[in-house]
Amino acid sequence: MGGTAFSVALRSAIATSGLGLDRIQARLQDHGIAISVTALSYWQSGKRQPERQSSISAVRALEEILEVPTGSLLGLLPPPRPRGATSRRRHDEGDRAPLSLDRQPDVSLVGLHDHCTVTSNGTADHSIVTAKAVFRAQADGQDRWLLAYRQDGMGDAAATPALSAVRNCAVGRVEEDPQAGLTLAELVFSRPIDTGETHLIEYSLEYRHQPDSDSRKAHFREFWKPIPEYLLEVDFEPGRFPEQCWRYSHRSNGGAAESHDLTIDELGRAHAIATNFGPGVFGIGWM
Repeated sequence: MGGTAFSVALRSAIATSGLGLDRIQARLQDHGIAISVTALSYWQSGKRQPERQSSISAVRALEEILEVPTGSLLGLLPPPRPRGATSRRRHDEGDRAPLSLDRQPDVSLVGLHDHCTVTSNGTADHSIVTAKAVFRAQADGQDRWLLAYRQDGMGDAAATPALSAVRNCAVGRVEEDPQAGLTLAELVFSRPIDTGETHLIEYSLEYRHQPDSDSRKAHFREFWKPIPEYLLEVDFEPGRFPEQCWRYSHRSNGGAAESHDLTIDELGRAHAIATNFGPGVFGIGWM
């Protein structure tokens, strides 16, 4: 097995220590550092190398965990490559090519439940969406999913939805295209899953809508692949129910767009469900 000077030294240190990658990952977590087993494997094979600051901190901790001289691993790393200014990164899991929908991980989305709560502060409407997603691995060692999201009618980058991890995941790299209003984000699983295994994660998105009370507002999902079941719930603030609420959908492979009125119950709730849907767009609109 070849590799870089760093990967060869890291691989030798790991072999000498007698520690498996799972145990090394656990000891890194004890140091407050989150690195996936996949990333550690890539580092020791030479497929990737640590470059970001959190990666460098992980290498310092590895020197202590593997009981090698201080600087013996860090000193083998070349200078980091320059990075684009338009990319934001919040959680390091090993260095990768730029995020792209053409390079989705080998996981399938088998179920998604969005719960959208709409509130107002008098000057603008906000939607806080809590999403529960279930994935099934189509190959071994899958540890993340690539989320793409945008906001209709957003005027500037400041209106980009805010993403937070809630359960069984962490926010990884986040890359934005302000002109297109598009954000790509990695959601890193709390553990890798192998072929056929499923994993449930929960995360939240906070959207800001235009303050014009006559403007159309909506929460929707665009699915690039078919999904067995998608449930969307919307809760409106008491005393601020919209005059109209409807479900709409459009399949990417042809066919007319569909729209149906929805009933808002006495508690201000409406919901819609799609089964075996996609590719296409499915959402709830109101005004």
